[in-house]
Amino acid sequence: MTTPIAMTFVETDLDALAGAEGRLAVLVTPDGKLDLAARRLNKLTRGALARLAESEAWGKVKPGEGVTLAWPAGLAANALKVVKLARRATAEDARKAGATLAKFKGTDALTVCAGTARAGDLVLGLALRGYDFLTHKTAPGEAPKGATIMVAKPDEVSAEVAPMLAVAEGVFFTRDLVNEPANVLTTKDFADRLFAMRDLGLEIEILEEDEMAALGMGALMGVGQGSDSPSKIVIMQWKGGAEEPPLALVGKGVVFDTGGISLKPAAGMEDMTMDMGGAGVVAGVMRTLALRKAKANVVGLVGLVENMPSGNAQRPGDVVKSMKGDTIEVINTDAEGRLVLADVMWYAQDRFKPSGMIDLATLTGAIIIALGHENAGVFSNNDALCTAFLKSATAEGEGAWRLPLGAAYDEKLKSRIADMKNVGARDAGSITAAQFLQRFVKEETPWIHLDIAGVASVKSDTALAPKGATGWGVMALDRLVRDHFES
Repeated sequence: MTTPIAMTFVETDLDALAGAEGRLAVLVTPDGKLDLAARRLNKLTRGALARLAESEAWGKVKPGEGVTLAWPAGLAANALKVVKLARRATAEDARKAGATLAKFKGTDALTVCAGTARAGDLVLGLALRGYDFLTHKTAPGEAPKGATIMVAKPDEVSAEVAPMLAVAEGVFFTRDLVNEPANVLTTKDFADRLFAMRDLGLEIEILEEDEMAALGMGALMGVGQGSDSPSKIVIMQWKGGAEEPPLALVGKGVVFDTGGISLKPAAGMEDMTMDMGGAGVVAGVMRTLALRKAKANVVGLVGLVENMPSGNAQRPGDVVKSMKGDTIEVINTDAEGRLVLADVMWYAQDRFKPSGMIDLATLTGAIIIALGHENAGVFSNNDALCTAFLKSATAEGEGAWRLPLGAAYDEKLKSRIADMKNVGARDAGSITAAQFLQRFVKEETPWIHLDIAGVASVKSDTALAPKGATGWGVMALDRLVRDHFES
């Protein structure tokens, strides 16, 4: 898997700056004040930093961004990046500065004079924006060199950064999964990658089709019956807490979605390799929790299927029976994710009696129409849990917006021949999808549904990721666990 670049934390060494090779970076405050490292670099460059800090151009530089001095006189480095960052910068600005440095770094070695700045968030931004998915490039080029971070107290910063780098590794794991093509990331390959996380201390089980049939999971199994790839459920348990019931995370893992018999248009269908994004996020969170040894009990469950048209495929008009016992008339085979989640969510509650449950899915195109690519849709039956999640998402800079649920939307799901239909009309498509899922949430279970169709993979760079898979949700859910579920 892709891993973050190597980071080394050392005490600031002014005498080493002149000979530092590769690329060099220094932080300067918005008002142009130079710290010890900046003053030494200013001296070595014959006043270049002071002239920049006093210039009109510096005033136009936004916090977290910077100016590049190429081949600076007096330095062995081939470029010097002067980044604008306040001494008491916000987490957002510090991460933005790290992202600026990642783009500046390229594959070169990088030395950062971080001084007493908010080094943890800066390093996290540097790690996250340094991601590049090169697995299938035949000539991927030179492997990126590491970064040396000069700080006042390297041991303290290293300890602070360790759990942040665990988050970055979890994000990278999610991005890799979402970026993988479907001929590589089959249901079996996906399950194998998750099973390998036993080495991190996770307890992993895989339910096969015969076990799912015995449990009565007709909703999930109907989705995958047209594919040669067997459907699976992977259960990942992290037991870092005491005896309290776990938080359950449930992910939709449709490794490729043709739409089934309700076939999608050809244009853009290649993007449906990302329809397992919810399962990818759950996997990334579980990896993060294991890496940082979280003091919490969390179980992650992902339903892995492939939605294909074939002689065995589910038809519009079919009726399937869920594990809960409810019957569902399948109006549209392209509304398959909710069928997968229905059975996995019921199984999670039936077996684990969780303290709360959060499902994630690239569920509806309608959420993109509503919220674009800036926010995930949030639906919940519990104000306290929902508020806690929204605060966590805001703190981590991951956009999320709550939308309503209500009995009136249930009317759209009424079926003439079964307990419910799997789709309503075109209006309120994301809400009726959430309303469908709520039917598989037990009354006593606090629950959040996250529709991540617009944020899981994007067509242009974001603040902390190149275009493609973003890993959205790993940081927010890890923060939620850290702030509200750890003992």
